Amino acid sequence: MTEPLRLSKRMSELGLCSRREADEWIAKGWVRVDGRVVSELGSKVLASQNISVERQASAEQSKRVTILINKPMGYVSGQAEDGYTPAIALIKAETHWKADPSTEKFHPTQLRSLVPAGRLDIDSIGLLVLTQDGRIAKHLIGQDTTVEKEYLVRVKYTKEGKLPDAQLKRLNHGLWLDGKKLLPAVVRWQNEDQLSFILREGKKRQIRRMCEAVDLKVIGLKRVRIGRVKLGDLPVGEWRYLRPDEQF
Repeated sequence: MTEPLRLSKRMSELGLCSRREADEWIAKGWVRVDGRVVSELGSKVLASQNISVERQASAEQSKRVTILINKPMGYVSGQAEDGYTPAIALIKAETHWKADPSTEKFHPTQLRSLVPAGRLDIDSIGLLVLTQDGRIAKHLIGQDTTVEKEYLVRVKYTKEGKLPDAQLKRLNHGLWLDGKKLLPAVVRWQNEDQLSFILREGKKRQIRRMCEAVDLKVIGLKRVRIGRVKLGDLPVGEWRYLRPDEQF
């Protein structure tokens, strides 16, 4: 017999919402299991049971925003640390990109529960996603995510001559970090000192550590794409809304 799961976990597995959202909806009486309202936190269900949510939950979820920011150097992705400012501090009316095609209007309430969906090092620049939507966060940083992330990386070879082809092949397939084999990557030269990296995972400082393993020093790193969403012409330090027609 299948073991019962926490209702909030099952809702997250089904892609209905995040676990935190699920708990909020359960407490408000917005969740039904096999047609009956379940409002007790910690309730468990079987995988075979039918879960549905009230229209209020869907309406609340549709108001949640996802923001794309071109993070400058010197800002951290998440919580403030060691005196450094978090990227969320840049999200205000004055830094909203004037060419944003979205009709959404900025309001300070959009900063509530706005969390970064992935990291971008303090020394790196480029596309950073912050979202109020637990489904998007799970899709981008969940354990089973396969969403591609593309980076332009300026490098310098620390030995004589040029990076051997064999080392470039290792970057694509053949490196280990923290005792685990990395997923295959797509790494190719853009010009004589810049590489393009396409990854499907995001270990801490992964690109910098991959480069160190083949005697490359990273001079600059910029994320230009997450899934099908591109940084495009968004200026450094400015932000825009994810449009309804855009999907990662």
